[in-house]
Amino acid sequence: MSGARVALAAVACGLLSALFFTTTYVLNRAAAVDGGDWLWTAALRYLLTLPMLWAWMAWRGRGRPQAGTGPVLAALRAAPMGWLAWSGIGFVLFYVALTWAAASGPSWLVAGTFQVTVVAGMLCAPFLYRDARARVPGVAYAVGGLVLGGVALIQLGHAGGAFDLAAALAFASVLVAAFAYPLGNRGLLLHLERDAVRLDATQRVFGMTLASQPVWLLLAGIALWRSGLPGWPQVALAAGVALSAGIVATILFFRATGMVADRPAALGAVEAMQAAEILFAVLLGALLLGEPWPRGLALLGACVVVVGILAFARVAAREAAVDPRALAGDRGA
Repeated sequence: MSGARVALAAVACGLLSALFFTTTYVLNRAAAVDGGDWLWTAALRYLLTLPMLWAWMAWRGRGRPQAGTGPVLAALRAAPMGWLAWSGIGFVLFYVALTWAAASGPSWLVAGTFQVTVVAGMLCAPFLYRDARARVPGVAYAVGGLVLGGVALIQLGHAGGAFDLAAALAFASVLVAAFAYPLGNRGLLLHLERDAVRLDATQRVFGMTLASQPVWLLLAGIALWRSGLPGWPQVALAAGVALSAGIVATILFFRATGMVADRPAALGAVEAMQAAEILFAVLLGALLLGEPWPRGLALLGACVVVVGILAFARVAAREAAVDPRALAGDRGA
């Protein structure tokens, strides 16, 4: 297959992964509308993801033990505190904040705000690294400001121009999730780098899912105490998120980035496909949940966010051409 066709195939995979990632916002919103306890929604996603991932890892490990669960379990036993800390940030804090925000408004509102995560990992770099990776290009701050401005417009538009306490809390919650997600991923990568442990992206996702289980069990216990057992519809919605976003979307995204790992421009284009999540969230929310379409300031904000993500793809491609490690994608964790 020619280079151009490989790049187009990778972009198509990235776009398809964005569609499956979007189910997180739509199905979590559906659970919130149905009155399900948001703690159950959060805990069930990762409690159900673990057996799915374990089966997938066992299948991968057949004939290739280094691709299976063995290296992950060895790394967890060797340094459990690092795994617990970074999975607590990258999975627990991220998803608790994102799930709580699902009750604040339509799925496109959360999806649009969460796109801050596209630049959040890059902005965390100076606080994590002590080498060249700590350098953030000046233009990246401008792109980050553009995305944040678009997100503010989305929130103001949804709130009818009045940024009240409810809108501020929802905005803050999704921002926490948007920064916790790449911070946990990059922090774990740095932890493994210092210990000279080599794990691929799927193994890291499996390890973080496993390491976070004690907290999910604790949160499930709290949810059981305050609201009883979850209904089957809520369990089914959480299972849908686990399968669609936790397994299918992640594998598609890893496949897409792997296809063009040595081509900075194509890699930036694949990562920019995350912007389509806003569009998918609007479409699916309107069709499946009867949510209102964004208009006015909210629509303008969504457009600004998309432009910001496309600008980030350009910056990422240019920087990666100089240093492939400079702007790593964070979608895997």
